Amino acid sequence: MGSRSERAVLSDEDKERYHRHMMIAGWGETGQERVKSARVFVAGAGGLGSPTTMYLAVAGVGRLAICDCDSPELSNLNRQILHDDSRIGMNKAKSAKLTLSALNPAIEVEPISTRIEAENVDELVGEADIIVDCMDNFPTRYVLNECALRKGIPFVHASVWGLEGKLTFIHSPETPCLRCIFPSPPPPEVFPVLGAAPGVIGCLEAIETLKYLTGVGETMKGRLLVWDGVEMEFTSYPLRKDPKCPVCGGGAGQG
Repeated sequence: MGSRSERAVLSDEDKERYHRHMMIAGWGETGQERVKSARVFVAGAGGLGSPTTMYLAVAGVGRLAICDCDSPELSNLNRQILHDDSRIGMNKAKSAKLTLSALNPAIEVEPISTRIEAENVDELVGEADIIVDCMDNFPTRYVLNECALRKGIPFVHASVWGLEGKLTFIHSPETPCLRCIFPSPPPPEVFPVLGAAPGVIGCLEAIETLKYLTGVGETMKGRLLVWDGVEMEFTSYPLRKDPKCPVCGGGAGQG
């Protein structure tokens, strides 16, 4: 586990800024060095991407690549807290860089204002240690899932709808891939969402990412976490690989 990059060295300022992290059992300076060394690719700077990137930034992820080709609209601002009214019309990735660099000037934030496609995803993700899915559509998620499989890196998947959320940690072939879990995409729709719902799930995405980078704790590998915000319940369901999956199973290359 942890970064594939050369290990970074903590400065005195880092040791002060991240002191409370390093008090966590198993984290220490070594874990924080892994976080500082890491490059994390976050797909989406919207509702899920806002809390996810904010907490990855203040955690000290050394290189944070954020990809989003859209611009904030007024209807986004109930949940997309990377942005404010003054950023309406600005590219979301560039807006995200302004916010995140203000939160933590010590990290490198790379805004990518390009649409993620099958033809460019490998280049966009580059040498990232992990992909974090903060998208709102399954076609792009499937593209990211296949990229993660080709590169042999983990893929943190999450989604929200209304007052509900889902989360899992994918590292195929060790775990089911996204196609195993969701063989076909739901129909596109304008869905309801309370702003705090992606706040809950986005924070969990950041935690899963940081656990992987540091090696602290157990990720949601092979499990799907479902959060019911109405009843305030978390339920974990076991996941199984689909032997006929067109991406990671015996049906590979057929779909």
